[in-house]
Formats: sequence, structure tokens, C-alpha cells
Amino acid sequence: MKSFYEYKKFGVVFLMGMLIFSLTGCTGTGNGTNTTTANNFPVVVFSDVHFNPFYDPSLFTALVAADADQWAGIFQTSSITAPSVWGADTNYPLLALALSSIKQNLGTSPLIIYTGDILGHNFPKTFFKLYYGNLGVPVPDDAAIEADVTAVAAMKNFTDKTVAFFMDQVRSTVGDIPVMFAVGNSDSYLGALPEPGFLSNTAELYYTKFLNGAADHQAFLTTFTTGGYYSVDLPGTNLMVIGLNTVMFNYDFGDTAKSAANAELVWFDSTLASAQAAGKKVWLLMHIPPGADKYATAQSVDSNGHITTATMMWNADYQASFLETLSKYPGLITLTLAAHTHMDEYRIVSPGILADTTPSIAPYFGNNPAFKVFTFSGDTFKATDYTSLNYDLATNPEQFNSYYTFSTAYLIQGFLNDSLLQLYPELATENAKQQLYREHYFSGHNYTVPVGNEFYPITDKTWPVYWCGIGHMDEQELIDCVNSY
Repeated sequence: MKSFYEYKKFGVVFLMGMLIFSLTGCTGTGNGTNTTTANNFPVVVFSDVHFNPFYDPSLFTALVAADADQWAGIFQTSSITAPSVWGADTNYPLLALALSSIKQNLGTSPLIIYTGDILGHNFPKTFFKLYYGNLGVPVPDDAAIEADVTAVAAMKNFTDKTVAFFMDQVRSTVGDIPVMFAVGNSDSYLGALPEPGFLSNTAELYYTKFLNGAADHQAFLTTFTTGGYYSVDLPGTNLMVIGLNTVMFNYDFGDTAKSAANAELVWFDSTLASAQAAGKKVWLLMHIPPGADKYATAQSVDSNGHITTATMMWNADYQASFLETLSKYPGLITLTLAAHTHMDEYRIVSPGILADTTPSIAPYFGNNPAFKVFTFSGDTFKATDYTSLNYDLATNPEQFNSYYTFSTAYLIQGFLNDSLLQLYPELATENAKQQLYREHYFSGHNYTVPVGNEFYPITDKTWPVYWCGIGHMDEQELIDCVNSY
């Protein structure tokens, strides 16, 4: 925990960086339009890095033996110097490229946002394959691995070092500004859910290396170790950032997980109530958004493009409770950010609340790596625009480059939530805008054959699922929308 002097020093630095928030003179109007003003500020948002430290198996022994702060030097000895390809997680060369480009685009960003999934897919399984391979023995079955106390401890230690390495790389990129975050489904010793052991063992890493002490220490530890969620009142502003663990609303791991999910929803309601009573605005961060799994649902369309069921992201009861809570606080949440799908998309979660999904750095599902730089009004804490920067794996340029800016691509000005609401019906009626959206969805990788994990592009037959999934969070409403498109 920081000493009083350290925390005070941090607070002064942070407040100086946040002065842009206190400026006045917004020229916004009541109809949702807003012009560029001197107090607008940028925020970089990135997600789903899925860092894979196993990309060069020859380094495994050295990584196991070394501390996390020595890992960069080990990765730099690898003969693999090209960034990851489509269908793979993020290797060190791609991570270095992404963070370098993020640093170049920070501008006056007073904070940075990461919406989850630090660890690569199948992380424990890959570790055990290399671990037992180095011992010269076959990989045991799951029960035998679970009973191997030494192996499990080694896996957890390696996982913790991977998290620490990633956070150190981010911290060296962004300087002293806090990294607001949401935990992802891959951030786990299980490879599927941030379970209590992982949360307890990494809580101080998240607090010191990501938040940089911006939150109340004890309050953060209490909620984060309980369920992976937290809130931060940013010093010198009337803004609260809430990082929800929405992974809890997606998976069913028995009564204990259900109890934790219900407790999180109760906490979320009371935290919003506190923010409203204090006159604050809220930014809401989550990994898995509500609504449908558009890709899985799209794969079930029949010859007419119709569906009879939809694969949903959340348990229906949790989603209903979440949406009911949102309805109690109109106008309080000015920004909602999500991730998980790896794609550039958005969802109209409830009236006035739109969740913008940041595309992934990992090209695991056939997308180009990408991140976004949002522009915000310092008076309203509402986003006014964003620019997407991508890395074209077809050409392997030296850095991420500007891909598109929302307002100029779609020819819509104003607060971003209002602009996205306006865009939704236009995507069904204006072919040019629909085509742009379909291209942007994969951050510019417009392949026509399966790549890697067989993630298929949007077709005319499956497009209704992707479009209806923007505006309909309820399963039956989604089905009716698709079948009547």
C-alpha cells in the first residue's frame, strides 16, 4: 500500500493531468450535437491482447526460471520476430508493436482503458503440455494434473508472472496515468473464469500496476477479491469508473458462482445510487456484453436466413436484473465499453446506454489487430467521436495506422451515443454504410475463406443476425427481428 506521501504525490501529478476535465465552456446543445471545444480530451482503449508467452516453446525453460522483469530480454532472443498471424494469440513482437503505437497515440489522455483478457487461450493446457514435455513424460489426464500439487503451483506461478509482465509492459508504455480495466474470461487459472484464487493472487498487481493507486485500497481489495469488480472516484472530477466482472453473468459454475453474481448485481445497484446521490457521472467497463453471441447465432441460420433460437451472452435472469438496474438511473452512465467478441461492433443495451466493443489486439478470430482512441467532452464525460487504428497483417507495416474515424466514415456528428443510435436504422437501409460496418467489423481483414479458427465473414444471409443483435438484447425479440428482416 502506498504511504501517505506517495499517495499525495501521485494525487498531485494525477490532478495536474486531469485539469482538462475542469474546463468549462462546452458548446454542446440540448439536441445532442456537440462541436469541438478546448476541453475535449482523448482516451486510448484496447482489449483482448491474449498474450501468449508460449509462442516460442524453446524459451519456456528460461521463462520459468526468470522473474517477470527479465522476460522482455528473453523474448528478444527469439528467432521469431514477425507479429502473430490470423488465427493466433498475441506474441511478443505483436505486443511490442501494439504498445509502441498506443504510446504514440496517447496524446493528453489522462487515463487508459483495458477491457480484459490478458492471458492467451488455453493457457493452463499449453503450460502443462510444455511442463510435462520438459520432464520427458506424457501429459496426464485432468484428474492427475489436479492432484499434482507441484505442477499446479508451477502453472499458477507462471500465470502470475505473465500477468505481471504484461502489466509492466503496459505501465512502461503509459507512464503514471491509471489503467482502468475489466477482467476477462481468460484471466484465470482455469482458462475460463476469473476464480477467487486468481483474483486474490493478482489483486495487488491490478491495484498497483494498473490502477496505480487511484482507488481506495481496502475498498478495491474487498470487492475485487470477492468477485473481480470495483469502482474508482477519479480525483478532481465528478466521474466514477466502474469495472464490472460480467464473466460472472455468462458462465454457470454452481451455487457459489451464482451467489457471487447476485452479490455483484446488488453492489452495482448501490454503487450507481451512490454515484447519483453524489452528482457524479459514470463510465461502465465490462468484458462480456449483454445480448446475443452474434457469431454463434449466425451459424444457425437456415436456408432462408431464419433462426429458431439464439445463443445469448448472459444468463437471462442476470441480464434482466442488470437492465432493470440501468433503468433506475437514466442519464447517469455516459460511457459503456465492452470487449470479448474481438470485433468492432456496438449494442444498444437500453435506452440511452450503448456499449461500444473495442476490437482485439489478438487476431485469434481472423480480425486485424486494432484499438481505439476516443474523444470526450470534459463537461459531459460523453464520447464525441473515436478513431480506430489497425495493424494490417496482410502487409505487416512498421506500426498500427489510422483505419477510420467514426464521424467522417459514417458522416454523423454529435455525441457518440446519439450518433450510434442514428446509425442503427441506416445500416439496414443504406448499402454503403452497411458495407463499411461489415468491413470495420473485422478491422479491415475482409477474407472470403475460413481462417485459423474458422471464423467466417458476414454474408448477406447472416447480416440480419449481426444487425438485429445491435438493437435487441432479448432473445425472442432478436429472433423476431431476424426472421422479419
